[in-house]
Amino acid sequence: MSDISDVPQQAWWRTAVIYEVYVRSFADGDGDGVGDLAGLRERLPHLRDLGVDAIWLTPFFRSPMVDGGYDVSDYRDVDPSLGSLADFDAMLAAAHALDLRVIIDVVPNHTSSQHAWFTQALQELPGGPARARYHFHPATTDGEPPNDWESVFGGPAWTRTADGEWYLHLFDPAQPDLNWDNPDVRVEFEGVLRFWLDRGVDGFRIDVAHGMVKAAGYPAAGLTGQIGLLGRRVLPYFDQDGVHEIHKAWRKILDSYPGQRMAVAEAWASTPQRLARYTAPDELHQAFNFEFLQADWGDPAAVRASIDSCLHAAGSVGAPATWVLSNHDVRRHVTRLGSLERANAAALLMLALPGSAYLYQGDELGLPEVLDLPADARQDPVWFRSGGTDPGRDGCRVPLPWESEAPAYGFSATGASWLPQPPAWAALARDRSSTVDLYRAALALRRRLTGPLRWHESPDGVLDFARDGFRCIVNLSPEPVALPDGAEVALASRPIDGSTVPADATVWIFARTARSS
Repeated sequence: MSDISDVPQQAWWRTAVIYEVYVRSFADGDGDGVGDLAGLRERLPHLRDLGVDAIWLTPFFRSPMVDGGYDVSDYRDVDPSLGSLADFDAMLAAAHALDLRVIIDVVPNHTSSQHAWFTQALQELPGGPARARYHFHPATTDGEPPNDWESVFGGPAWTRTADGEWYLHLFDPAQPDLNWDNPDVRVEFEGVLRFWLDRGVDGFRIDVAHGMVKAAGYPAAGLTGQIGLLGRRVLPYFDQDGVHEIHKAWRKILDSYPGQRMAVAEAWASTPQRLARYTAPDELHQAFNFEFLQADWGDPAAVRASIDSCLHAAGSVGAPATWVLSNHDVRRHVTRLGSLERANAAALLMLALPGSAYLYQGDELGLPEVLDLPADARQDPVWFRSGGTDPGRDGCRVPLPWESEAPAYGFSATGASWLPQPPAWAALARDRSSTVDLYRAALALRRRLTGPLRWHESPDGVLDFARDGFRCIVNLSPEPVALPDGAEVALASRPIDGSTVPADATVWIFARTARSS
């Protein structure tokens, strides 16, 4: 293992703010109602002006779109609904010209059931080499699945084929899991990484980075409700130790390219220490801190504990902490936290923390979750697998409102939208400037924040910390709290009236006040 001192301390990814683009919902360039690479290219100046360092694109590869592109049928081509390889190259060149780095999603846990490998596997007899690339298994003597493993999307994680074998899918049946013990799989994905690195991408977000290796012998989990334990305990199909050998091999590939290429893990682990293993100096560069995302905002002590545990665990391996409040898989934090005021306070807190931060498209617009999508419009397999009892993730994926009066609020020139946009989008687009300005100001000031976090003593319900350059006070109590004497407020999530911090507000104070307190 490399020594921590070998990790470049000034690498761009250590402090970057990265903006997630859910490509199908960001901007529609050809008017068919589905966001695409051409539409993204047209809107890149917004992201440059916002002040982010990089963008992360959700999958744009060829796909039947059963799971919004996370069911990939060809990892080396662009889905026609989203553009072409030429469109990707043009978008990448335009982003780089604006000093925006580009990270793309790679989906190594599973393919689409329409991937050439899987269609070949279904055509051959049990025990054939194509089936060895996936997890095929004979039925038990009573015809039942091989074990009790559960799908993240609900129901069993096994589907029976016409010849009586079962195949594993930790997500939808249209997403069969790959067998990472098979050398063909490892060689193929090393080639996929190099294909996109050669085109100039700056890194990868590794989907289900914790799930690629399954426990030998397919042991039973021994309990129901397994997915509710995701991130709370090691399961026989998640966070197995063998995944780390894969990530070490990928780190060598990334390090062989110039320009500080990087990778961030979507990894659910039972402890911060297990999560930190994914960011050891010879593995990946970042791992999302879902503990912070899930922290109870009504319990300031829990928020502080999540911050401290992440900073400690990441620091133990020399990695940056990696913060996130929303993404394409969770309810938007405006809705989750109960108000735009509280969401903006959380955003300023996150952006004041040491490390790297991820924004989800629409955070800077103050978008809430769309809760009332009609049943016939929903497309998430979670909705279908649950029989309509789980609304799934469509509500955070509704196409963005760019303009209040334009067709589809500026998302598409024709007024088409693959998910219906609510009437409230018009007001959000019209009133967006204040929230956008807040994010823009925070991202500009954030570049002046340096050094470690140092906590100050504070009243109940208040988080108060300093870094070299600024002090951050977060008031999570229901009552205003006093600012330090002589405080010079640099930025506030809500207007400051007099010398107090309102409830559900975060303020940044210039350094000279932090040092004098």
